[in-house]
Amino acid sequence: MATLLADIRQSVRMFWKSPAFTIAVLAALALGIGADTAIFSVVNAVLLKPLTYPEPDRIVQFRTTSRDGGEFQGASVTKFHMWQAQTGVVQDAAAYDFGSKGMNLTGNVPEQVKGVHVSEAYFRLFGARMTLGRTFTPQEDLPHGGNLVVISYGFWKRKFGGDPNVIGRTLPLSGEPYTIIGVVDRDFESDPAADLWLPFQFPPNSTDQAHYFQAAARLKPGVSLGQAQAQMKLGYSQFKRLYPEADPNDSFTVKPLKDAVVGDMRKSLLVLIGAVSFVLLIACANVANLLMVRAAGRKREFAIRAAMGAKRIRMIQQLLTESILLALVGGVLGLGLGFIGVRWLLSVRPGAIPRIGEDGAGVSIDWRVALFTVGVSILTGILFGLIPAFGASRPDLAATMNEGGSRSGFGLRQSKARSMLIVSEVGLALVLLVGAALLIRTFIALRMVKPGFDAHNVITMEMSLTGQRYSTTGGVAQLIRDSRDRIKAIPGVEEVGVSDTLPLDGGFGLPFIIVGRPLKGPATGGSEWKCASPGYFGAFHIPILRGRDFTVNDVNGAPPVVLISEAFAKENWKNGEDPIGQQLIIGKGVGPEFEEPARTIIGIVGDVHDRALDDPAGPVMIVPQAQMGDGITLLNSRIAPFIWIIRTQTDPYQVVPAVTEQLRIASGGFPVAHIRTMDEVVVRSTARQDFNMLLLSIFGGSALLLAAIGIYGLMAYSVTQRVREIGIRMALGADRGNIRSMVVWQGMRLAIAGVVLGVGAAFALTRLIASSLYGVKSWDPAVFITVPIVLSAVALAATWMPAVRASRLDPMKALRID
Repeated sequence: MATLLADIRQSVRMFWKSPAFTIAVLAALALGIGADTAIFSVVNAVLLKPLTYPEPDRIVQFRTTSRDGGEFQGASVTKFHMWQAQTGVVQDAAAYDFGSKGMNLTGNVPEQVKGVHVSEAYFRLFGARMTLGRTFTPQEDLPHGGNLVVISYGFWKRKFGGDPNVIGRTLPLSGEPYTIIGVVDRDFESDPAADLWLPFQFPPNSTDQAHYFQAAARLKPGVSLGQAQAQMKLGYSQFKRLYPEADPNDSFTVKPLKDAVVGDMRKSLLVLIGAVSFVLLIACANVANLLMVRAAGRKREFAIRAAMGAKRIRMIQQLLTESILLALVGGVLGLGLGFIGVRWLLSVRPGAIPRIGEDGAGVSIDWRVALFTVGVSILTGILFGLIPAFGASRPDLAATMNEGGSRSGFGLRQSKARSMLIVSEVGLALVLLVGAALLIRTFIALRMVKPGFDAHNVITMEMSLTGQRYSTTGGVAQLIRDSRDRIKAIPGVEEVGVSDTLPLDGGFGLPFIIVGRPLKGPATGGSEWKCASPGYFGAFHIPILRGRDFTVNDVNGAPPVVLISEAFAKENWKNGEDPIGQQLIIGKGVGPEFEEPARTIIGIVGDVHDRALDDPAGPVMIVPQAQMGDGITLLNSRIAPFIWIIRTQTDPYQVVPAVTEQLRIASGGFPVAHIRTMDEVVVRSTARQDFNMLLLSIFGGSALLLAAIGIYGLMAYSVTQRVREIGIRMALGADRGNIRSMVVWQGMRLAIAGVVLGVGAAFALTRLIASSLYGVKSWDPAVFITVPIVLSAVALAATWMPAVRASRLDPMKALRID
């Protein structure tokens, strides 16, 4: 311990005497470790932190698997009842909405609150403790179980001031009174986040096959995941016997809830932490080069110590103490930079990253992040300290003591370790630059995609239409007609439409039957489905390619009609037959709400990217909102709000106050929420790809700069150490061009070696980001040609400056240098 303390004191004194060297090393380390810490803090929040529920590793989510291995997490009432029956392997099976729904809190000041429908086992499964009252009973979770609500701790404090007598009071939701029976504890972290919870109240004998919620359960004690999955396959066999229309190629399975929540983010985050680690390795290589240069200046010191009997292990220990101490100080600075960095990361639209909380509240510098930073710092100190330590601890005593201060003999051949570090830096930088270039190509390709609609000057807003007045299609249709007239009278408004989904936001799927065609199964196929009002296609400038648009006459009682997308027509009428006038039966077998007569195809509309810009526009069926069945309207009100789409002639936000006021009047006091322009929707749809591109571009640019600095530093040092040699060459007749070429070639050999190694590594590693690419292959020739050329040009510039300086040396002065 005494020896270690002495080494630390000696190291501090030396660092204090060399402030420029110390600052340069600490800056490189702080940036490298700080970037690693920032990314790791996100990885920690998403992947490493356990879920906040009791026995989280035993909670599983129910899934339906398809023949091609795909998984679907949606649940229907019939499937949920089947899963509940698997009591041999699971317990506390609970259903809950995909996300929180906007619910209308009516009264003096109407507002939308976040509500979630759940089954009675939900709170038990997720371990929710109650501050006041209780949760739902099994009887209250049945039809006619009453209008009951459980509220969150935050909502209780905000709306009721923490009144302990809140139990039994009523909450007006969509004009109907709901009795408050419980307040959930403040520590409960629900997913989806909610202000209040209402019971699903599924009918016990329902045959509803619509998938509009999700379900999870806890594995019973002693039951493994594999056993549960095997039992779920048997459960699907029973399900097929009860419901013959079920797809015979599907099956049931369960998936750990944490894996289900994280989804495809695991791979993306691991790629990012790998990329930022490359930056840290490049920084380490630069620091190691600095330490070797410093060690070269101390070679007489080490030679004297060796001559006096100092053991090699003792000198290595001191040098490693110096490097680890530097790394730990750099780690402390990096921890602070990492905290700043993660706040910045979460402010640049990172996309839908699970578990990070609202505005990144779930991401913090906790003990895992601190331990990671300390571990990386120590490992970094060892990594960049070993090579200088081993080299400096083995001095050539005779050569060093007789050297007399000569600077000759320290050229490139005597700097193999430094040269290898430069080659590594260039190779790592090339890998990062190739990855960044591929994502930049993806960014450009996505911006070139024509989404099928005009997003400019379009504002959207959501309204939950619930309550007795809007329990029928006629009531909703009347509101839409009245509201469209009111809104179109507002100056600056060009067109108004309504739908249950927006382009790029996803939608619902339903089976369909083409009337007159023989069936090989329960349906002809499946397709996206949505409803829309007159004005919807005009508001989005979606073209009617053939046939006609919906009109105000397409209501219940009129002939049922449907519009199809161009992709739907091409997929189902491949022989040139005209689909207009053909008939579709939509939703047969899904449930009683979807039983309806055949609809006549009245037109073909242009294709729209309904899921994402990088997802091809698929087939879509669009039905008039005013012709939906009452059962679908009622179900739709529980699944998703209606969305108003308003096209304006100027800035769309200018009409928001007038539009919201007219909607409030027309609806009887209902509020609107989630107001956003379609330009914002488009930007958000590519947020994750843009985020990855931004980070890799920053990492790649940093790597390029560090590599250039490394090459420049090595060549500048080489020229400094070879002044006498260069003077001799010039005295013997070498001209300035020869000297310049010699130095450039020595530097470019290292750069070219690094480029060759980097290209090989990039071919292998860019496959990891293939799923994030669009419009470009992971081996894109343009990228793999351009990036090496750019990197080589930067390396040439970095070697050119020392080469020019070498060529300008005065031979007589160079020969007089000792």
